[in-house]
Amino acid sequence: MIKAYSASEAKGELKPIEYDPGELCEDHVEIDVSYCGICHSDLSMLNNDWNMTNYPFVPGHEIVGRISALGRRVGSLQIGQYVGLGWFSQSCMTCLTCVEGDHHLCHQAERVIVGRHGGFANKVRCHYAWAIPLPNQLNPAAAGPLFCGGITVFNPIIINNIKPTSSVGVIGIGGLGHLALMFLSAWGCEVTAFSTSPDKQMEAEKLGAHHFIDTQNNDKLSKLTGSFDMILDTVNVELDWDLYVSLLRPKGTFHIVGAADSISIPAFSLIMGQKSISGSPLGNPATIIKMLDFAVRHKIEPIIETYLMTQVNDAMEKLRSGKPRFRLVLENDL
Repeated sequence: MIKAYSASEAKGELKPIEYDPGELCEDHVEIDVSYCGICHSDLSMLNNDWNMTNYPFVPGHEIVGRISALGRRVGSLQIGQYVGLGWFSQSCMTCLTCVEGDHHLCHQAERVIVGRHGGFANKVRCHYAWAIPLPNQLNPAAAGPLFCGGITVFNPIIINNIKPTSSVGVIGIGGLGHLALMFLSAWGCEVTAFSTSPDKQMEAEKLGAHHFIDTQNNDKLSKLTGSFDMILDTVNVELDWDLYVSLLRPKGTFHIVGAADSISIPAFSLIMGQKSISGSPLGNPATIIKMLDFAVRHKIEPIIETYLMTQVNDAMEKLRSGKPRFRLVLENDL
């Protein structure tokens, strides 16, 4: 039996449950959860904001733990090995998208907290390809957020071919943005932080930002026209899209990982500078491994606050308040 915290309705309180996961699939692993980060996606799913939540609902998709059982066809992992598990728990492995290495774009991909139970639990299961070995040098207590928030902002660096000579802006200095600043600074880029909170300037600079822009000051924004190779949008709010596209250099990219409802940009704002708008969902297993190696090399670690798993409702309330600094992590005490 697996012990977990579950909600029976939208926006409901998370309460202890036990469930029988059945026989372990031959190509799956079972993970004893040590730590599980809390992502805003957990809250969105709890609230059924995206109309795809099944109840009872067990959140949790930033998981770090030790493998406790292996399916008979799993030969690449070992019992007791530390692994991480993020948003995806399975992909078909046979479609052209998977064969090309883009498992996270597989149209049959299974998500850890969509239609199945997640990691606010003492155990969780997944296909072995998505159980990513954790480097020994990484702190397992803080590594969980890398498997969602971390790869979400690292993948755009790879897919947009960002170079150490690139100038990159990051909109939003929160759970995603603080990791983006650290990754981009270590990558060698000239990094500009955009925020509506001027009091975050000192912290943004400590995280690696070379410049800080108060986005409530349109005069400062307009002076940056044609300055950036990429602007990474990490916030879930509507923006002055045309203004931000104007800040891109020719061939620049406005890359979205924050789930705003809609985007409206005049076509000529893109055409005349051969600019593009793109987005991405996390990353494939190979890119996750690269991200972890990069984090070890540059000593990058999410800034976290820790709660016990049994304090999960207190932690979720902290998330609702918008006051985490910067990621919340549950330590399993079930």
